[in-house]
This record gives sequence, C-alpha cells and structure tokens, in this order.
Amino acid sequence: MSTEPRLAEVAEPEPAQQAAPGTDQAVKETLEDYTLRFAPRSYRRWTPMVVATTALGGIAYMADFSIGAGIGLAHGTGNALLAIAVAAVVIFVTGFPLAYYGARYNIDLDLITRGSGFGYFGSVLTSVIFASFTFIFFALEGSIMAQGLKLGLGLPLWLGYLVSTLMVIPLVIYGMTALSKLQVWTTPIWLLLMVGPLVYLVATDPGTVDRFLAYAGTDGDGGINTASVLLGAGVCLSLIAQIGEQIDYLRFMPPKTVANKRSWWTAVVMAGPGWVVLGALKQAIGVFLAVYIIAEVGASAAPEPIQQFKGAFDAMMPSWLVVPLAVVLVVISQIKINVTNAYSGSLAWTNSFTRVTRRYPGRMVFVLVNLGFALALMEADMFSFLNSILGFYSNCAIAWVVTVATDIGINKYVLKLSPHAPEFRRGMLYAVNPVGVVAFVAASGLSIAMYFHALGDALQPYSPVAAAVIAFVLTPLMAVVTKGRYYLRRTDDGIAEPLLDEDGNPSAVAYECHVCRQQFERPDVAACRTHDAVVCSLCLSTDKVGDHVLPAGV
Repeated sequence: MSTEPRLAEVAEPEPAQQAAPGTDQAVKETLEDYTLRFAPRSYRRWTPMVVATTALGGIAYMADFSIGAGIGLAHGTGNALLAIAVAAVVIFVTGFPLAYYGARYNIDLDLITRGSGFGYFGSVLTSVIFASFTFIFFALEGSIMAQGLKLGLGLPLWLGYLVSTLMVIPLVIYGMTALSKLQVWTTPIWLLLMVGPLVYLVATDPGTVDRFLAYAGTDGDGGINTASVLLGAGVCLSLIAQIGEQIDYLRFMPPKTVANKRSWWTAVVMAGPGWVVLGALKQAIGVFLAVYIIAEVGASAAPEPIQQFKGAFDAMMPSWLVVPLAVVLVVISQIKINVTNAYSGSLAWTNSFTRVTRRYPGRMVFVLVNLGFALALMEADMFSFLNSILGFYSNCAIAWVVTVATDIGINKYVLKLSPHAPEFRRGMLYAVNPVGVVAFVAASGLSIAMYFHALGDALQPYSPVAAAVIAFVLTPLMAVVTKGRYYLRRTDDGIAEPLLDEDGNPSAVAYECHVCRQQFERPDVAACRTHDAVVCSLCLSTDKVGDHVLPAGV
C-alpha cells in the first residue's frame, strides 16, 4: 500500500493555533505537551542550551543528599564514595544512547522503549514502572519540603505534605513552556545556596575534610567492603530511571545541523547522561554534611537535608538568617524537581492508560492521580524507610534501562537486528516484542528474588549487578534467537515522503489528520487503512475498532 496524502497547506503552524475553535481541553493539552507523540519541529524553538538548562533544573532535588547520607552513615565514607562512583558510571553509560535517541528523534522514553525491544503494548509495563519512579521521588521530595516547613513555619508534617503536593499543580498545567522559564530563572539561586555552605566549611575548617574521609559508618570498620559498595550502589542506581525525566525535556531539542552540532552534542551529553555528574556530587556532599552534622548535632538529624543545610548555614551566617535560607533552599529544590516529577509522571500514566483503554482523558487527570499516590506515600512516612524502597525499586529500573540501552547500542548498531530509526506508531509495531519483554522480566524477577534473600544472604548485595548483567546478556540473545522478526509488524507506513530529512533529522513536512483535522509532521502520521488520507499517532491510539490502523504486511 503506498499513497501520497495531501500535504497541509500551512506548514509549521504555532501549537496554540493548531486547535480549531471549540476544540476541547484534552486536544489543546496534547498539542502543548505532545503527550503521546513525537514533538514537532514547529514547537521546538528553544536553543540547545535553554533545553539543557531546563533539563538540568529538574535534578535540583534534595533526595541525593539523603541517599548519600544514608549510605555513608551505614557503610562509611570510603564505601559510600565508591558506591556513588560505580552507580554514576553505570547510569552515564546506559543513559547516553537513550538521551541521544530522545534528542535526535524527538520522542520520550516510552516511545523509545516501544521500538527498542518491547512492542506497542509491551512498554506499558515499563511506563507504569517509570510513573512509579516519579511518584516515589515526588513523595521523597515532598517529605523533605515538609520537614523544612515544620522547621521554618511550625507546620505539622501532615499539612506540609499537603502543601508540597498542591503547590505544584498550577505550574504543571502549562507544560514545557512554563517549566523552561521556571528552571532557567531559579537555577542560579539554587546553585549558590547549595555550593556556598560546602565551600565555606572546607575553607574555614579543613578538619571537616579529615573527619569526613575517616568516617567508618555504623556497619563497618572503615575498610572497603565489596558487599557494602554494591548495597550502596544499588540504592544509588534507583536513580537510573531519572534519564526518562531528562528525555522529557531533551525531546524538545532543535534539529541537529552542521551549524549547531557542537552546542547540540554538548547539551545532549550534559543534560542527558551528564545529569549524574551533578547527582553524584550531591550524594557525596550529602555524606560530607551528614558527618559534619553528627559531630555538631548528633546522628538523628544527619539524613535530613533541611538539618544538613541548617547546620552548614549556622556556621557561616547570623542565626536569624539560618532557618529562612535553609527553608528557601528546600522549597526551591522541591518545586524545581516536583514539577518535573508531576509532569513526567502524568505523561507516563497517560501513555499507559490510552494504549490499554484506547481513550485519552487528558493529561491533567493523571497529574492528580500521580499526586494522590505521592501524598499517600508521604502520609505513610516513606522517608523513614527510604533506602529499603529505593533498593527494591532499583532492580526494576536497572533491568528496564539496561535492556533499552543494550537494544540501541548492540541490537541496532552491532547486530543490526533492531530497526535503526525508532518506531512507535500503532499498526507499525507488534503488540509485544519478546526481545525486550523477556530480558526485562527475567532480569528484574531474578534480581528482586536476590534482593529479598530468596537465593541466600551472600548473593543479596549483588541484586543490582544481576539485573544489569542479565538484561545486557539476554537482550541481544533474544534478538538473535527471534532473528529480529518481532520488531516491526510492517515496514511501509503508506507515505512516500521520507521520515528523515537530508540531515538525518525527523522531517518537518506537515500533514492533516483526517480524523481530528489537526496538522502534524511526517513522523507522527501514517496512512489510513480505509481512506486515502493520513491519521496521527494519537488518533491511531484511540481508534477503538481499528478502522484506521494499517494491517500487518510489507
């Protein structure tokens, strides 16, 4: 089947102008955020550095300080720093191919996952896992903010949890446009408040460095222990799914050209896998501040970022300014990350729901769903058992990210069994691809069993290693066994216009969807099964009877 549907008469319209008069909010909303679809060139008008700054603003979370402190207190500084470094290397290596595909082809991690070994419905499972990541970390950041509000304003924790949840809703409503402004303008203040105390303590009291390096932890003797390093790395690796939130911004990168290739690559590396450099630094600072707080205040307050920075500020400024600045830092950090958590979580939930039910209810419904889950976790005091939650969760996240990264790096570029360009449209993909699904289920299932001591106490610390190794081995093995036959249900989408332009970027040629009458760029449409026209990816997703979905074939 090969047709050449009518090109849109007006190329590259503004997103706000695409919706016809009377179009309901759900349609306007998906045109603003491109919730379930490719992000068109007509919308991607930010420079690479603005996109990178916005993406990096989303990692302003305080959880790193708590994670680092928890590992350091349990296993000692040496083991903690090694654990942080090991996790950072794994996160960087696996995050690079995902960030490149998100920025190059302008799709989010769920759409990348569909065409990288999981299939159209197979990636629903990983979407739910990613949505869980966002509300777990929203709850963690909300708990930290509630601790700050209690210290600064005397609010009870339950009320602080509610305030930290409700305050992000107005910002999340407006999607990428509002988030880019928020992240760019708040980042300099956040950096100053975070780095300033550390520099001051090291410069005025070098003894803090000696105490930090010599700290042995409650479970160790100060020596390096492989089990302690791997247990700590497992907690840090729970953050491996953060690359999904980075891609939610990187998908809005402008096309890569000869003129901008240096700034384009810098932005992709810095805001993609490079986020972990700042993340690892914050975790190390968390260990440093926790050791400092133990010496000055006591161990009970050491894991709480609000107490860490209160103690640091107390050493460098008047007492009347200490609490307000600590609270400002916590509030800015919480807002910067939790608008991202709420935004990315709503995209993940919407993706899953729409594919399963073939109904698009609007992204804001799932903003509220995600916030509801997060608030329930906060009220259950999840902060008190943080490392247990993250240690368990990391097994699922590692298995997923390593599977997709391996499919891109090995199956696409080495074995060439996986299609080079990512595919995400319904009708073009099989419902389930055993390559990614089998590798992910086996890796996560076995590693979770190890984590809960099912295979013995001696193997328990190695669960994150097992998740990564099994996913890395099984993904290409399954591709070879299946000969790559389950990647594409058909190779021809019925449109003669190439998907990519002469620079290898997604084509900007615009088409009109004959179902919703909106204009969409070439990668976001396919030929209709029953009409001489094209249909956009969202209308294909919500086609309940499959009238517009191309049949299996060429």
